[in-house]
Amino acid sequence: MQTQTRDDRARPLRLIQITDTHLYRDPAAALLGLNTEDSFVRVVDLIAQQQPDPDWIVATGDIAQDASVEAYQRFVDTIARIPAPFCWIPGNHDKRDTMTRTPAFKAAYMERVQLGNWLIIMLDTSVPGEVHGRLSDQELAHLEASLASVGCDKRGANDETVDHALVCLHHNPIPGTASWMQEIGLHNADAFLEILKRHDSVRGVVYGHIHQALDFEAHGQQFYCTPSTCIQFKPGVEDFTLDLRSPAYRWFDLHADGRIESKVERLQNYEIKVDQSAGGY
Repeated sequence: MQTQTRDDRARPLRLIQITDTHLYRDPAAALLGLNTEDSFVRVVDLIAQQQPDPDWIVATGDIAQDASVEAYQRFVDTIARIPAPFCWIPGNHDKRDTMTRTPAFKAAYMERVQLGNWLIIMLDTSVPGEVHGRLSDQELAHLEASLASVGCDKRGANDETVDHALVCLHHNPIPGTASWMQEIGLHNADAFLEILKRHDSVRGVVYGHIHQALDFEAHGQQFYCTPSTCIQFKPGVEDFTLDLRSPAYRWFDLHADGRIESKVERLQNYEIKVDQSAGGY
């Protein structure tokens, strides 16, 4: 487990979430008409401009569209512009084995990270060859054990008690906001939510996958979904439809008392050129 101390407990921890970058081997490639390399670079430039001193970056899956080594390496090279370490989880378009063959990704694969008195829990929901997600028995056990360690007077390497947990995954554990999304989320969400119910240390659940900005309460938990750095999906529709909102990222301020502040930041004056006739991708 990675640990990081805080010099100033009065200052909240600043966490950055990047998700669904969908990069290709070819940096000129486009996803439904949008060049994912260009939009990703612009989002990273926005983060570098707005976030001079973040504490950590979480990349919550679908980092590559074609699961190529070249795409993963360019992701690493680009986010190096942000002065913070990162960790990642795979999405349904990723290949975990390929990612861990990329040295920087291998070093950044962490099941959990302790930041001050917060525990960031990273869960792999990917199912090879499937769009939907599922937490394996091993991942569910990892979640249970990690949450059981919070608030038990156990101290990490930084000698700071862990009081609060933030859970990160790729697939949505709550049904999507469009009819066509109903089968692509986390298929054993009930088991996931049941574990959360047994632990009162969870302050938020963070995910991507459905390319939307959501911030809501359900099942006694606060859920945050973050838009993609490329294409966006229109909410509340029957069939697959692209939204014309701009690429984005999300920041979180994690306070020592367990409070979370969060905001989605979108590219401004960004021209959206996408194939609005597309029925999927």
